[in-house]
Amino acid sequence: MITGIIMASGFSERMGKDKLLLEIDGMKMVERVIRACVNSSLDRTILVYRKEEVKRIGEKYRIETIYNPNAHLGQSESMKLGIRKALHSRAYMFLVGDQPFINSMLIDRLIEEFEKQEHSIIVPSYNGRNGTPTIFSSKHRDELLRVKGDKGGRDVLKANIDSVKWVYIEDERLGMDMDSFEDLEGVIL
Repeated sequence: MITGIIMASGFSERMGKDKLLLEIDGMKMVERVIRACVNSSLDRTILVYRKEEVKRIGEKYRIETIYNPNAHLGQSESMKLGIRKALHSRAYMFLVGDQPFINSMLIDRLIEEFEKQEHSIIVPSYNGRNGTPTIFSSKHRDELLRVKGDKGGRDVLKANIDSVKWVYIEDERLGMDMDSFEDLEGVIL
């Protein structure tokens, strides 16, 4: 079982307002990520949230939701909550709620690479830049559960570099995350 863990409990500090609830093409940003997961071949999807409105969007799609009471401690807390909820999964796909152009085809392509069982970590590369979503085999569970602060699996990736498969993604837009209003220019319609 591969579980998608959507990390959606950040504070949008650079944006100054909750970016996950901003609309792009008439749909809230986090909802676009949820829909991509639901329409993909992920076996299970978990949404880690901080705001009730984000939770309600997840419930609309009948996915599991977990409140993050320690969101102030950084992204690693979302990651760990998702892993603990999905203990019996053989792999975790970590997604961020502010990546509105992600689609189920990208998710499925990364899953296909993981299913080849040649590597235990799958990372998309957008024009030479590592991005999300990433997949980690459950063999890295204990390492992931030790991560602290506002980072995901970066340190685990670096410590297991021989286990990483980078997947080149031609369409850089799929990997865009929205951290500032400049990122959103020309995107919100």
